[in-house]
Amino acid sequence: MNPTNANHDRHNSGIASLARIDGDTIRILEAQGCSAENWNSVFISEKVNLNDIRNVRFGGTVRLDDGAVVRNVPGGICNCRVGKGALIENVARIEFEPEAPCGVGISISALDETGSRPVVAYPGLSSQTATLMARVPSWLEHQLSTSMQDFLDSKSVAHEIGDNAVIRDCGRLLNVSVGHGVTIEGARSLVNGAVVNNSQGGKPLAYIGAGVDAENFIIEDARVGSGAILRNCYVGQGAEIEKGFTAHDSLFFANCSFENGEACAVLAGPYSVSMHKASLMIGCQTSFMNAGSATNQSNHMYKLGPVHWGVLERGVKTASGAYLMLGAKIGAFSMVMGLHKTHPDSSSFPFSYLFGDERGATVVVPAAMLRSCGLLRDEKKWPTRDRRMKRRIPLNDRIVFNVLNPFTVESMLKAIETISELLSGNTYDDLYFRHKGMKFTRAALERAKILYTLAIYKYLSIALPDGTFPESDGMDAEEWVDLGAQVMPREIMEAALAQDSIPEAEKLFDDAFEKYEEYQRRWIGRRFGQWRNTSQSQIAEGARQFDQLVEDDRQEYLDALAKETRMLNL
Repeated sequence: MNPTNANHDRHNSGIASLARIDGDTIRILEAQGCSAENWNSVFISEKVNLNDIRNVRFGGTVRLDDGAVVRNVPGGICNCRVGKGALIENVARIEFEPEAPCGVGISISALDETGSRPVVAYPGLSSQTATLMARVPSWLEHQLSTSMQDFLDSKSVAHEIGDNAVIRDCGRLLNVSVGHGVTIEGARSLVNGAVVNNSQGGKPLAYIGAGVDAENFIIEDARVGSGAILRNCYVGQGAEIEKGFTAHDSLFFANCSFENGEACAVLAGPYSVSMHKASLMIGCQTSFMNAGSATNQSNHMYKLGPVHWGVLERGVKTASGAYLMLGAKIGAFSMVMGLHKTHPDSSSFPFSYLFGDERGATVVVPAAMLRSCGLLRDEKKWPTRDRRMKRRIPLNDRIVFNVLNPFTVESMLKAIETISELLSGNTYDDLYFRHKGMKFTRAALERAKILYTLAIYKYLSIALPDGTFPESDGMDAEEWVDLGAQVMPREIMEAALAQDSIPEAEKLFDDAFEKYEEYQRRWIGRRFGQWRNTSQSQIAEGARQFDQLVEDDRQEYLDALAKETRMLNL
């Protein structure tokens, strides 16, 4: 059974419980401007006020449930159920074709734009599963090939306008399943999609507003409005796409906010933000990202097509006018400024400033972001801005908010080793050290070793409040990965890749999320053997110095702000 057959069966269920309308009812409706291809295929509940059914043409099999209101649909309502208490008013046409999947199973060409890394979308898609599909395409192509269709059947959506839904002042809706309680106001055109509301109480998050034009989409517990244009997109829980933003072949997960600009082949993990006109996000993976105005990337070198893509690890920010030539990989919580044309890989140096020089080379100041007071402010504000938590909905995306975690700390530990190796060598004639397409000054590297070390002390003070290191089990410390904003041991991800069904992989992600603290403690026991003799007082002092750096930065900022305010006073 495919999803469309499931939808068709669900649409027809319950029709037998409604009597066909009689001749008197037909005459009343026709007097109110209604018509039908075949009145015998129109089923109206006795609890529908016939005065609320005006200027509507019915096509195929249509069911109106208790309290439904349908007015001014000149193009017709075809092959659908209109749920209890639903309101449809001033809509050009609502139609479902018999075999329509309503967006379930659409293939989204993420990252390299050519379709070689497809993400198959469905209601309930998580940032973790989407990232695995896009980053390891063989998983979808091989492991999931036999189970995928049955899984999509289980995720099918009904050919209906759900209970208490509102659709008013819209253009055409073709093969668009509208969930219960959803409001769609002023949309221009919606084709082949689903608007999913998982909220069982209170106001739903799912909403489509004025001027929206979308085709091949799933909008789940998310808001899309103000003239946004979507093609082949998934918009996830708590996300907001507004103010003329355009996107194709892109995915937006929990609490993303995108306005004014453009996205193409973007895998936007939780809390990715782009708010400015002239900003183009293209061919990249992000999470906790903030794009400055006129941020731009390029993925096409006019040789093999748009095959290049990149990764902006969690927390990357771009300054106004920042440009990246993909492929590139930018380390976690880094700031990117200027033009970068050398495909930099700064993943070994998290919390850095990246400057593009006059030739497009990347100059890195490692660890400079660690002393920023804004970093810890972000960590505190993200959970409070989780729009999902204001509704009773099952959470699709698992999010680890910690800025200092095994993934970022492991990067810092490796950075200290790399810095030591670089400092033991010689600079080039221009007095820069070079590594993976990047340039460093000696002073920046020496300062970075200190900052990274203090940040590790800070991490240990948080993870080990009593200063006692866990006992090592003698095993090597496992590598950690950041999978769509969920930090986990790589072995968990590898186990998920071995599964031949999505539900089995999701169970592993759930388990890893619940056991994050346990796995982190085990990793500390294995990874920090050489630190085991570090006393609690040393850790506390290092953490104190780290906190002081952050406080100094905060005070410097406040002093500068006060100076600016005095300058601007009348």
